[in-house]
Amino acid sequence: MPATGHALVFTRRRGSRPRLARLGDWMVRHRRTIQALQWAVVLFYAALVVVPAFLPHPHAEARLFSSDLGAASFVDHGSGSEPLQAKAPYAAHWHERLVLLAQYLFWGVWWPFVILSVMLVGRAWCGVLCPEGALSEFASRHGRGGAIPRWLRWSGWPVAAFIVTTLYGQLISVYEYPQAALLILGGSTVAAVAVGWMYGRGKRVWCRYLCPVSGVFALLARIAPLHFKLDREAWLAYPGRTPAVDCPPLLPVGQLASMSQCHACGRCSGHRDAVRLEGRSPEAEILAARPASRSELLLLFYGVLGVATGAFQWTVSPWFVRGKQAAAEWLVAHGIFWPLDYGAPWWLLTQSPATGDAFSWLDGAAVLGYILAVALLLGSTLLLLSWAAGRLARMDWRALALALVPMAGTGLFLGLSMMTATHLRAEGAGLAWLPWTRALLLALGGLWSWSLGARLVLRPRAGWARTSAALGCWSLAMACVAGAWVLLLFVW
Repeated sequence: MPATGHALVFTRRRGSRPRLARLGDWMVRHRRTIQALQWAVVLFYAALVVVPAFLPHPHAEARLFSSDLGAASFVDHGSGSEPLQAKAPYAAHWHERLVLLAQYLFWGVWWPFVILSVMLVGRAWCGVLCPEGALSEFASRHGRGGAIPRWLRWSGWPVAAFIVTTLYGQLISVYEYPQAALLILGGSTVAAVAVGWMYGRGKRVWCRYLCPVSGVFALLARIAPLHFKLDREAWLAYPGRTPAVDCPPLLPVGQLASMSQCHACGRCSGHRDAVRLEGRSPEAEILAARPASRSELLLLFYGVLGVATGAFQWTVSPWFVRGKQAAAEWLVAHGIFWPLDYGAPWWLLTQSPATGDAFSWLDGAAVLGYILAVALLLGSTLLLLSWAAGRLARMDWRALALALVPMAGTGLFLGLSMMTATHLRAEGAGLAWLPWTRALLLALGGLWSWSLGARLVLRPRAGWARTSAALGCWSLAMACVAGAWVLLLFVW
């Protein structure tokens, strides 16, 4: 990935530029440093995903740091006259600790804070750290360089990829088993390299059109307080011709108006003395009231707020248990037994004899049914309430819908951090502060989304009655999202 000299085309002295702008310029001048960092992340990613998949699954009592199982570890030898004897703590082997460490770092630290980073600094993760992006771009620079076909540019791929990947991950328990993680994440990486080798010339075609989380990141980056700002007048007024910007996600930098697709790689910083890294209001893009596209709306309502919520819920939902039990009783009563079999391969449904964890065909159908039911019910309810609020306020409801992004991002962070809490509890960490922290984050995310929507609804001045009704619909939408998370975090 050779560095290009085009982005040094700016006329102001570096000392006269603001500090953030100088940071962007530093990214241009130190491409090799960033490339070295990317390859370091690639190696770290490979170690976390590949190595644990070839090691035995840890014992149920294995711990990463602590070995004291506490007061619950006693053995009763069956004699009423003999006292209970303390059970010796299980001493985890090095390979068990390695697997546990990889799971904790990847699911407990990596992914929750990637989501948080996108909301704070935009898609710098994509442009600076993402291993799949780095590998895809490397393959593209040394591949066949084919033209990007029309089918690959379909805007619905990020929606379909996110939903399918999330559902499949739940069926094979991607959070619990390294083999499942290698299958999904390794398969995604291989696909990214293949697409990079096939299409584009040194670009990130996979990241732009096919990455399962690209659409999610595009939504969350809209509220990032940092962005590469384009001065359109300076761009057009720049004297003479300049080389084209080496933009990995193939963006028209001269027309850049949003951070949603920008990978924040810094390669355009200083170009034509018209692009620089700046701070901004995290509400700027939402309050600009630009309508969301159809694919963005589908991903927001039925993906991030629907499928993801259902995926976090089903493991603790009593409704899921009752529904599956009722289905099993009906099948037995009608003499239909094959859905209760556990004959599916592990790459289709969870099958882990070592841990006694196995999914029958009924289990798999119940997981899919529950998640899709939550997605359909919650997503459709939020869509209808957003549409009604927009119509009542006489504004474009597709712009109003984007006010849900802060709440959606908060939900993703809370859901993924549940894995963090699970690992910490297993190590005996005291988490008395956790419920209050979760409640605070949920309240802040909900109030931010409500405030954004309320300000958009109040703009058109549609009349007291219509505006009040619109605010009521919007408040009800916030209550639906918050209610789903209250059930998950505080009731179940």
